[in-house]
Amino acid sequence: MISPKLHIAEGANMDKQKALEAALAQIEKNFGKGSVMRLGAKDLQVDIDAIPTGSLGLDIALGIGGLPRGRIIEIYGPESSGKTTLALHVVAEAQKRDGICAFVDAEHALDPIYARKLGVCLEDVLVSQPDTGEQALEIADTLVRSGAVDVL
Repeated sequence: MISPKLHIAEGANMDKQKALEAALAQIEKNFGKGSVMRLGAKDLQVDIDAIPTGSLGLDIALGIGGLPRGRIIEIYGPESSGKTTLALHVVAEAQKRDGICAFVDAEHALDPIYARKLGVCLEDVLVSQPDTGEQALEIADTLVRSGAVDVL
């Protein structure tokens, strides 16, 4: 009784595999090679330059050893959940790698003593305490467009 069920399952898997191969061939024909790929394919794996977060567990969970360079990363959470602490750890890690860092302190609450305890070199971090959200966005935009800042 067990063998026929396994045989049927194998047959169903073969039919699915053939159907998938036909679908992938059609997609590749219509849209070109690389339109659909297997995520784990060896030719797709690329080294992504990352800045460690200062938390080994988080770096492992992120899968690349930290936050990817050149990407927008939003740190979100409730009040007192560690957002600023995480951001300052990332700044410290970037500075260890000779990165240029800027901190937009929209809440005017950055504690330099705490930042130093987390490893931030205060002399090398750029800090802005804008008066409005619009001003913060314009400052951030200008810094990003410069291409010179590693962490903002």
